[in-house]
Amino acid sequence: LESLKTQVMRVCSPAAAGVAGGVATEQQVIEEVRQITEENRQSHEREKCLQEELSTRLSKEKEVSENLEAFQKSLRELQ
Repeated sequence: LESLKTQVMRVCSPAAAGVAGGVATEQQVIEEVRQITEENRQSHEREKCLQEELSTRLSKEKEVSENLEAFQKSLRELQ
């Protein structure tokens, strides 16, 4: 992911960022910063969802592992 500083520099001064074109207007900069902020927010939300999903899967995996161990112990006791 591009850093916020790099993204803002690209909008504020396209020539300085190596992009053809003139200097952005204040409104363009504001709009681009809003868009970057929204993308950042969405990225954080997605990361949070993925962390929750991972946590849920790890809990289920632990439960299955514990159940398997209990089952194996029961089998050993029957032999």
